[in-house]
Amino acid sequence: MHNNRSDAIILPSSMFVNYVRPNLRFGNSHDGFWGNNHAGPPNIWDPDKGFLVQATNLPDYELNFPTTGLDGLYFDLDIEGEDASQLTWYVETEGDIKATVSWTRPIQLGDSDIWIPPHQKYNPDYYVTRVTLHGPSASPSQRNSDFPSRLKVPSLPQTFELVGTDGRGNAVKYGFVLKQWFVSRGLDYYHIAGFSEQSTWCDSLGYKMSRISDLTNAKCGVDSNNFPCKNGVDGATPSSEGDFYQRQIGAGFFTEWGVVGDYGETPSPLQQLWTSELYMVMDGGVIMDTGLDVADDMSMSPPLGVICRTP
Repeated sequence: MHNNRSDAIILPSSMFVNYVRPNLRFGNSHDGFWGNNHAGPPNIWDPDKGFLVQATNLPDYELNFPTTGLDGLYFDLDIEGEDASQLTWYVETEGDIKATVSWTRPIQLGDSDIWIPPHQKYNPDYYVTRVTLHGPSASPSQRNSDFPSRLKVPSLPQTFELVGTDGRGNAVKYGFVLKQWFVSRGLDYYHIAGFSEQSTWCDSLGYKMSRISDLTNAKCGVDSNNFPCKNGVDGATPSSEGDFYQRQIGAGFFTEWGVVGDYGETPSPLQQLWTSELYMVMDGGVIMDTGLDVADDMSMSPPLGVICRTP
């Protein structure tokens, strides 16, 4: 990995990253649909704080959140043992995807950063250490086209090490490995379409329509009406208790990031997406059987959104 800094002596430090916070919504036992418990195991997930750090050494960074990404998504580092405002950050990585670290206020607009409690979100003295991902994404013209031009496909996996230093040579580090990259057509009602149209859109970009296991660790057969076990289809592992996700690392895009439409300055209400197996995935990684089969006339398929994956 390369960086633009000169070699420096980094002293042992009492600073450490305690938790890593993406969207916490749909991450507990009380804010999901139908009483679903979206909380992951306590050694992985804290409903009030996010993912626990699983590894602090470079060879094991793949155990940490996130393993999946999409342009513009972000998470906050909970740093103990130091005033995080005094840290200067650099990112060691090599590849097509970038990460930036900033000391910033949460987004103040309406439902933005809805998972941050209001007494913190609107407190003028409350700041966060925010990590934002930047990588290939569809342009407005690509999203609006049924046959978009090709989009750069990043070379994966890609390792990141975030290093924050203070003026005394102390440092705090956090690392992760991205294994999958996703591209959204737009989580809005202007970019919904039938199954064939959305599959073609992903293919035209040079990506693929996401599979159930790319998005969620929902378990088939628990609710045989919504998500029956048929044709070998199932969610990622470790599996959830039902036809919805439970927070885990490395078990699906929504399983890691939560409600993707919540991020940014213009949150979206839409999260009803096609999967390549002809199922629909909803908020909370809930799987719904559309009743369609590969032999059916896809011109009759309902209009839904799409998120494409790296092939």
